[in-house]
Amino acid sequence: MAEDREPGAFMGVILAAGKGRRIQPFSDATPKPLLPILDRPLILWQIEAMRGLGITDIVVVIGHLGHEVVQTLGDGSAHGVRFRYVEQENVLGIAHAVSKLEPFVDRPFLLFLGDIFFETENLGQMLEVFASEGVDGVLAVKVEEDPEAIRRNFTVDLDEAGFVRRVVEKPRHPRTKLKGCGLYLFDTTIFDAVRRTPRTALRDEYELTDSIQIFIEYGYGVRSAAVVERDLNLSEPADLLRLNLHALDGTGERAYVAPSARIGEGVELERTVVMARAEVASGAHLERCLVMPGERVPKGTYADIIFSGGEELACR
Repeated sequence: MAEDREPGAFMGVILAAGKGRRIQPFSDATPKPLLPILDRPLILWQIEAMRGLGITDIVVVIGHLGHEVVQTLGDGSAHGVRFRYVEQENVLGIAHAVSKLEPFVDRPFLLFLGDIFFETENLGQMLEVFASEGVDGVLAVKVEEDPEAIRRNFTVDLDEAGFVRRVVEKPRHPRTKLKGCGLYLFDTTIFDAVRRTPRTALRDEYELTDSIQIFIEYGYGVRSAAVVERDLNLSEPADLLRLNLHALDGTGERAYVAPSARIGEGVELERTVVMARAEVASGAHLERCLVMPGERVPKGTYADIIFSGGEELACR
């Protein structure tokens, strides 16, 4: 391709338009990408990953409660990047969201799905693979031993030369353990394939995996990069607790307490996250709990609970 492939020439894209029906009641007031992981919106973890690669020009696709995303992120200057926002009025699948980007993207772009918490090793390898001869797209993958996890995502089948020859969305009978993880790098030529992507019967949406298959069949080169160690989807309420506890475990601490939180005397916190402006009453004992911003926890013993909206949501 003719484009300069140095990291500074790449753009970033984050898809943040989904309604998140399965994670209600949280998504009623907050878009999924803004839900907090250790008191920081999930989307900020992705932004920091992009910035670490030198990507500072980022397009965010918004839809459900998009004004909340814009209000939270602003123009990007507070995070050392520049944001542009594109609205997806009708949420009709990932390929449909990508189709909205074409007027705003003029360089190769790294694409994140905004409701997935990624842990990667050498994410920059995607850019290195992209710079190889004959490569127009890179799919982040991991070897997945859990067949159910593969069925929830898509499989990636490679040819003898290591190029992707087929991707299969939500396969009932996976033929490979190589799982696609919702993290992509594409040349702008992907838009030709996106425009020709039909609406599918699987979910009555425009699937990005269909676009990728069309892209491959047009003769464009797509490779994979095994850069994902964990990809944790934020799909249901219990996922919010699990994600926070996972991030907490990564700090090596027994608990996370936001600076503005108030903790009473004699409080015991085991694998618990207490977010901004929250209050935990004296004598409370919390184990594997998440206290959302501004919540108040009375004295008592709690386990596997999310405190949100003045209620206790059990997550066993």
